Amino acid sequence: MREAAPEGVRTAVGDARELDLDDASADAVLLLGPLYHLRDRDDRVRALREAARVVRPGGTVFAAAISRWAPRYDDLVGRARYEEDPTMPARVAEVERTGWMPPIVPGSFWAYLHRPDELRGEVRDAGLELADLVGVEGLAFVLPDLERRLADPLGHEVLLDTARATERVPELLGTSPHMIATAVRPE
Repeated sequence: MREAAPEGVRTAVGDARELDLDDASADAVLLLGPLYHLRDRDDRVRALREAARVVRPGGTVFAAAISRWAPRYDDLVGRARYEEDPTMPARVAEVERTGWMPPIVPGSFWAYLHRPDELRGEVRDAGLELADLVGVEGLAFVLPDLERRLADPLGHEVLLDTARATERVPELLGTSPHMIATAVRPE
């Protein structure tokens, strides 16, 4: 059962490529999913353009993307899925080559996986100015004892400090499963 939205919040199902909102009607726009469900670059740029259209001048658009290398780190390294499925390494290599990921395991979804420079280019081509691009998780998500480390105050601080130290390093962005682009609509 779907919960009701909090008071003052309006929700609707829609298409990120064609938003049912007025121009400059939002202070900020969150694209937390549409970009990786759109296979074609033109559709992703169109969704970003729509976000730019509805956010006020000077407003912020936050756009999430899945890294091209997320299946390698998550499915091969972290979960060792090659042990149960010897075709997994070849399937992951194909995802890295094309950017298109069919469901890796039953119950997962189709997704387009970005390279950091692709995301930067799509943001730019949508008429937005990239203010920041960060890797959200870093590599800690593959640690087999992540829960234990996070429960330990020192381990927790070391992991967070490492994430902060590496989240914006250009050559490391793709090692994080998710990236967030923070973009601004020009004044």
